[in-house]
Amino acid sequence: MLPTTTNVHKFIGKFIMAPVIALALTIPASQMAFADASIRCASTTSTQNSGLFDYILPIFQKKSGIKVDVVAVGTGAAIEIGKRGDIDVVFVHAKDEEMKAVQEGLFVNRRDVMYNDFVLVGSPQDPAGVKGMKSAVAALKNIAQKETPFVSRGDKSGTHTKELIIWKEAGIEPKGKGWYMEAGQGMERTQRIADEHRAYTLTDRGTWLAKKDKLELQILIEGDPILFNQYGVMAVNPAIHKHAKHKEAMVFIQWLTSKEGQESIASFKDKNGNSLFIPNAPAP
Repeated sequence: MLPTTTNVHKFIGKFIMAPVIALALTIPASQMAFADASIRCASTTSTQNSGLFDYILPIFQKKSGIKVDVVAVGTGAAIEIGKRGDIDVVFVHAKDEEMKAVQEGLFVNRRDVMYNDFVLVGSPQDPAGVKGMKSAVAALKNIAQKETPFVSRGDKSGTHTKELIIWKEAGIEPKGKGWYMEAGQGMERTQRIADEHRAYTLTDRGTWLAKKDKLELQILIEGDPILFNQYGVMAVNPAIHKHAKHKEAMVFIQWLTSKEGQESIASFKDKNGNSLFIPNAPAP
């Protein structure tokens, strides 16, 4: 008896659909839900220049199916971009500014992610004689008193914000002084300018470790509690910017603060095995 047309269709359908069903069962549900999705993340230049994003984002995309496009600017600029709703998530390092923006209702779900510290670097000649001092405030006082060159990022970044806090603690207003240069650049470029001028500058340790082999600068001040550098992540408030990809942004935030995300950050090291960032997301 010859098969009917209906039976032929059923027979063919089994062989066509079986591989599709098998393939679907091998793909994590989260990745199937967000396959080919993407979000925009405004972040500080230190996360980009250090190589952290190049390391962790492919891990996240493989896990979730979500591609993260990074806009690397200073922390102040990153927060402003987020306030305008031009991105979906912000990953920066100026906690007071972040918490203020959350309290204003512009961002939601802020979480601590990781930390490192700032270091004061300068030429090996150390004309201000600050090497080995325990206090960053005292070191900046020396630099100001001896009018030795200092290069500031001058870009309202997290690093610039921290630098201004230290100057304020020292009771000094450096802006406008002949020895004080404002680069208006990211951390990597600011380090190069300081190197060219044999000047001092404040840098995050992550960018320093990633780029120090190209510089003559040396770490002169480290370990002062005022130099602690906390990084946090937060989503743009979807109630204000309805076009924001909030679900995808929350998948990213949850992954960064998850066991897998924290372990990925911890495993990111320089060629000498130094950790560039220390994960410290609170337990869920």
